[in-house]
Amino acid sequence: MEYPTQQTQQTAPVHANTTTEIDLVEVFYLLWGHWWQILLSLIAGAAIAFAGTYFLITPQYEASARIYIVSASNDSVVDLSDLQVGTSLTADYQELLLSRPLLQDVINNLGLSMDYQQLERMINITNTTDTRILRILVTSPNPQQAADIANELVNQASIYLPNVMETDPPNLVESAIVPNQASSPSYSRNTVLGALLGAILCCTVLLVRYLMNDTFVTPDDVARYFGIQPLATIPEGDLGDFNKQIRKKSRKSHMKKDTWQAKGGQA
Repeated sequence: MEYPTQQTQQTAPVHANTTTEIDLVEVFYLLWGHWWQILLSLIAGAAIAFAGTYFLITPQYEASARIYIVSASNDSVVDLSDLQVGTSLTADYQELLLSRPLLQDVINNLGLSMDYQQLERMINITNTTDTRILRILVTSPNPQQAADIANELVNQASIYLPNVMETDPPNLVESAIVPNQASSPSYSRNTVLGALLGAILCCTVLLVRYLMNDTFVTPDDVARYFGIQPLATIPEGDLGDFNKQIRKKSRKSHMKKDTWQAKGGQA
């Protein structure tokens, strides 16, 4: 009795490899082959950043003054308790120096065309670590205005704060002077950042184009995508010169034929 033969072997279907693999060596040669584009992008980014910083950003100037918080209970004699009280008063001074009445007095005395909220955003008060020294930093597009505000704020603090806190007025450590150079923006930093951004943007575009290019360029691309090795490749060629040679030989053949017929020969 014969039994029907069952097909025991099945042809495995060919599935395309959908996993995208990035060859770092190919990426390196890709970027190396477009080095001039990356260089141009770097120069263009630096130029744009420098021009934007120079023409669009207003320079800012900083002026600072320092005051010393002291609390003496016995006629210029400072004991340990006074030092502890002075340290605790430092946080109170930082808060009260930005109070609305004090800032409003500064605005009125200097004749500033702003409100106290705008003036508050221009002031930064910091306390040096483990000290009772307050640094009053004022930032303004006008260097003279920055110094005037810092000094006037110290003057008003010596009048206003002792009345509110019932303590001795702070001692002036140093007054503010007119700054000679702008504190911001930094042209060198912005230029370097612009150059790096331009180069990174160019490399990103080249890499995205490389990853989105699904055409087969080399036999390795076919092997990588389909998992099979091609048996042969057909090189690209330019048939332009070959066609010119054929037409040239054809013209010479016709000329010889015409010459032979003109001499009385037979076709």
